[in-house]
Amino acid sequence: MTQAVPSTDAAGTPPRRRNRAARVWITVLVILGVLVALAVVADLVVRNVAEQRVAEQLEQNLPEGVEGDVQVRLGGFSVIAQYLSGSMDQVELSAPELTVNGVPIAVHVEAQDVPPGLDAPVGRATATIQATEAAVNSLIEVPDVQGDVVLGDGAVAYSDSVRVLGLPIDYTVTARPTAAGDTVLLEPTGVEVGAGGGAIDVSGLVDRLMGDDPIPVCVAEYLPEGVEVQQITVEPGSATVTLGATGISLDEQSLATRGSCG
Repeated sequence: MTQAVPSTDAAGTPPRRRNRAARVWITVLVILGVLVALAVVADLVVRNVAEQRVAEQLEQNLPEGVEGDVQVRLGGFSVIAQYLSGSMDQVELSAPELTVNGVPIAVHVEAQDVPPGLDAPVGRATATIQATEAAVNSLIEVPDVQGDVVLGDGAVAYSDSVRVLGLPIDYTVTARPTAAGDTVLLEPTGVEVGAGGGAIDVSGLVDRLMGDDPIPVCVAEYLPEGVEVQQITVEPGSATVTLGATGISLDEQSLATRGSCG
């Protein structure tokens, strides 16, 4: 009697063995897929919890007189891996309805190399502040200017009066703002004198108001120590200011410590 011989493929592998190997690989792939899915879900959960925790910490660390909700978004691929490394790659903070002493402003911050517990300095932070004309006048004081400033297209204007030969002369100065670290420089670009000056020579007044040196407006005293003004953009009715800092801490004491101008 002749015994049956198991069939083989071109490589000489029996079909039953091939099927068993295929099932093993499929099982391995399914397990890997499940593990990846679980890791993604776990990272999403940790990300949401971490964003909420950082937001709560920042709201508690806001200095006196500053109030508002802070929204946090953590960047990077894996939050869990970033936590384990001790540094968050990128953190975006948004406070569109922040108030400073009751004055509303909008703030957006992008920070790199942020410690998870906010208990150490941040590598680098850039903030964008948007404020209305009314907010600027409430928060910032321009030296030797009694009235409010008016925000225009790339320039600011401020009005005042002075006595010349005993006569009150009204004037308006137009100036271009420039960021200069701890100050904003107002460089006069034009002067308009009121009608009261038509009867007398006010050329000396115009020359004095134009001057050669811009007017420095100290902004460091309104900001946490170490924060500097990098750019300022003015348009009718509003201003956008870009701030920058290296090695700043986001704890309550650091945010409450104001800078000063030299």
